[in-house]
Formats: sequence, structure tokens, C-alpha cells
Amino acid sequence: MREISTEEIIELVADMCIESNCFLNEDIENALKEGLKNETNSLASDILSDILKNAEIARRDSAPICQDTGMAVFFLKLGQEVHIVGGGLYDAINEGVRHGYAEGYLRKSVVGDPLRRKNTGDNTPAIIHTEIVEGDLFEITIAPKGFGSENMSAVRMLKPSDGVEGVVDFVVETVRTASGNPCPPIVVGVGIGGTMEKAAILSKQALLRDVRESNPDEYYAELEDLLLKKINGLDIGPQGFGGKTTALGVNIEVFPTHIAGLPVAVNISCHVTRHLTKRI
Repeated sequence: MREISTEEIIELVADMCIESNCFLNEDIENALKEGLKNETNSLASDILSDILKNAEIARRDSAPICQDTGMAVFFLKLGQEVHIVGGGLYDAINEGVRHGYAEGYLRKSVVGDPLRRKNTGDNTPAIIHTEIVEGDLFEITIAPKGFGSENMSAVRMLKPSDGVEGVVDFVVETVRTASGNPCPPIVVGVGIGGTMEKAAILSKQALLRDVRESNPDEYYAELEDLLLKKINGLDIGPQGFGGKTTALGVNIEVFPTHIAGLPVAVNISCHVTRHLTKRI
């Protein structure tokens, strides 16, 4: 049995909150540079240049890439042979968020009740998804999620007869409706299958994948390419001002589902799609 202290987790989570919000992921930065190289709309090119310059300044000054430093979302892989000592695991993660958002001068955006709207003042509680795995692994991924893009996301319970055409139409319709609101160029996470809530989680997990990596299943890799072409043909462009670079990538994750259902979720993420993975 491997023991991990809550103090280690608190310190790690605090550091991850700051790092993920201040340093743009390499895959996203490279995709932005590729978009700039291929862009023919002069205004779109200027916007992409400004986005890249902003990321450079944020990295240099350890400042947030975006003022919306998001709701802290975590994905844990916790080995069955791991014993957390010194307190509760989720309490430690929330304490790490509390420290990180204070130490990094990150905006606190969480309200304690969805209708009464009083800010908790420390960006807690976090959203935590846990997968129990074999062995003594402790892997934690943070994906801070701003709500300019989260608000543009959607779930639809399609009928099996809607098929792949229904999925394509729904994804493209969701992006078209979002237009410039989620601060494009965006990354589009698509979850297909399971139940309503499983599809939604899949769509968020899809955003964790490097945008340069296709789905390992050739069928879904081809569907990702098709969706990316259709989305970039919408002429929404960077920040919604037109151009060829509406999306940097489309990532699909799937799960078995019921014979009577075809759940589909679209989780849209902005041009600072943030995720960071660490192990203890």
C-alpha cells in the first residue's frame, strides 16, 4: 500500500492551478501558429498574432492568459493501492485550489449557489471526476474551464435513426449558434454514447487530448476531420470576425450506449484550452 499525504496534494494542486492558467499548452500554441500561416483574412491574421503575443506575455510574466481563470475541473486516476493520509482527498484538492487561486492572483469565479449567486471567494468547490485504476498510480489533470465557452456547450439525445448525419448536423449547429461568443478559434470536444451525463463527461475529456492527435479509431478520426472542415467552413473565424480558423481541432470520445439511444454532447473550449497533468 502506497501512502500519499494530503500536504503533497495541496501543494501540487496549487502549483497546477497557477501553471495551467499562465502557460499556454504547446499543442494549442502550435495550432494557432499553423492557423496564422494558413489564414487569408487579414483581420483574422492580426487577431491570431495578438493571441500568440498575449500568450507570450503571459508566459514571460507568469500572468493569466485570460482574465477568466475558470472553474477548476479535475480528472483523477487513483490506484487501488494508494492510501491518502492526513485528511480527505477532495478536501485536499479544494484546499489546493484555494491556495493556488490566491497565490497566483487568479480570478475567483465560483458562486456557492446557482440561484442566490454569492461568490465563495476562493474559487472552490472544484469539479472532480475520479477513475479508480489498478496499482499505485496517482495522476491528476486540471482543466480550468471558462464559461464564455462552457455556456455555448450543449447535449442532445438523438435517436439511433439520426445516425452519423444527425451527429454532424448537431455539432456544426452548436458551433454555428455559438459564433464568436466562445472566443474562437475553439477546440470542440464531442462525446458520443453512454447516457446523458456520460456523453457530457466524454465531451470534456475529449478536450484533454492533444489537438494534433487523432482518435485511434480510423472511423472516428475521419469524422473528426470532416467536422473540422465543416466548422472551419462556417467563416466565423478568430473572435467571430471571419476567416478560415474557427476551430483548432475536433476531438471525439465514445462509449457504448443503449439500443434506443444516441446521446451526443458538444463541449466547446476557447483558444486558451487549458489542461495540465501531473503524477505523485
